[in-house]
Amino acid sequence: MGAPVVVNNMNTEELQQTTTALMAGDKGLLAMDESLPTCNKRFQEAGIPQTEEYRRKYRQLIVTTPNLGEYISGAILFDETVYQSTDDQVLFMDVLHRAGIIPGIKVDEGTVEMPGHPKEKITRGLDGLTERLNNYYGLGARFAKWRAVITIGEGIPSDENIAANTKLLARYALLCQQADIVPIVEPEVLMDGDHTIERCYEVTEKTIKVLFTQLQAEGVYLPGLILKPNMVIAGKDCPVQKSTDEVATATVNCLLASVPPEVGGVAFLSGGQSPQEAARHLHAMHVKFDDKLPWPLTFSFARALQQPALELWKGKDENVKAAQDMLYFRASMASAARAGQYSVDIDN
Repeated sequence: MGAPVVVNNMNTEELQQTTTALMAGDKGLLAMDESLPTCNKRFQEAGIPQTEEYRRKYRQLIVTTPNLGEYISGAILFDETVYQSTDDQVLFMDVLHRAGIIPGIKVDEGTVEMPGHPKEKITRGLDGLTERLNNYYGLGARFAKWRAVITIGEGIPSDENIAANTKLLARYALLCQQADIVPIVEPEVLMDGDHTIERCYEVTEKTIKVLFTQLQAEGVYLPGLILKPNMVIAGKDCPVQKSTDEVATATVNCLLASVPPEVGGVAFLSGGQSPQEAARHLHAMHVKFDDKLPWPLTFSFARALQQPALELWKGKDENVKAAQDMLYFRASMASAARAGQYSVDIDN
């Protein structure tokens, strides 16, 4: 066996192997990396106590869901979750490994207002990132995630905001790869607002093109990288909402125009869509365009996988099985969508 291929201080062979495993079959990614404020907000809405122990119980419910690895290849965790264990003291990281699910980690530290741009955000988290990545690798994480937020509104997004966010994403991606961790880069164009699908297309295409210019300038290894974009969809307050096929067509055309073919994979965020909407859109992309896609196209959903299970659980032990059954079902529906075999008739 030859020595590993090392380019730009990174093991490209390992990066490609991890990426291939994450994008394999008809599986996708489960985003369970909500920050503490976001997780507590969801708990409050569902009437669940907002404590570390209830967050542990909820994450235990997710990672111990029987056979989840049939449909989920990787799970993105939050820092708190990396160190938590089951009731019988098995680390969640180990539970995932045994289930055939690769653990990943959210490494950004949230968004702040961009100086001089009061309506726009940039993401924090580069300080000390190499040390954190090395620590997470030692704990078993093999991929990471960083989310940038692009807001559509009057006069925004600005070129400066897109440039700042994509530069941070590119720097993060390089540091990940130098730590043998596959980076998921997430430039989310938010659904908030009343903008049209055409405006979403324009902003998404521009953002992704600038992102890949920055990634290539940093020397990031594209086959060892996963893009996590939004779907191209009208703002949720827009009076004109397009059909499933129109969203699928706009989204794939936008990606074909902006994402280099050598990228390791594309995994969509759900971005506030209902579970059924997100599944319908992903299904339509595969039915209409499967033979035109140069990269694997899958899901990296959070709410669209978890929310129905959370609402069933309600923080009660007696509801764990029903909640796990729902999570497994939602994962199976997302996987069916990736396979182009989803149907609203089976999703009820």
